[in-house]
Amino acid sequence: MQGDSQQVGAIIAAMIGIYAVMYLIQAIIFIVPTWFISKKAGFSPWLSMLCLFPITGVVLLYVLAFADWKVVPAPPPVWQQPPYPPQPPYPPQG
Repeated sequence: MQGDSQQVGAIIAAMIGIYAVMYLIQAIIFIVPTWFISKKAGFSPWLSMLCLFPITGVVLLYVLAFADWKVVPAPPPVWQQPPYPPQPPYPPQG
């Protein structure tokens, strides 16, 4: 009987350890992208630490999704900008 209770205790300890490692991996998977998204949105990247707690991580994602981002709009791609200075027509008109 004594050996059985020790085995059960060891199994429970192993399961708790595995759960802790899986939770840490999951937290890292969520924290890294929200860190970069928060930075790009103009918020403090430390807000991504809210992903350590289940409900606050979801609230953070909703805040980021619907907030006005404090960033400067990106310039249009080079292929859409007119050449500068304007080029004369080719071949030269003479």
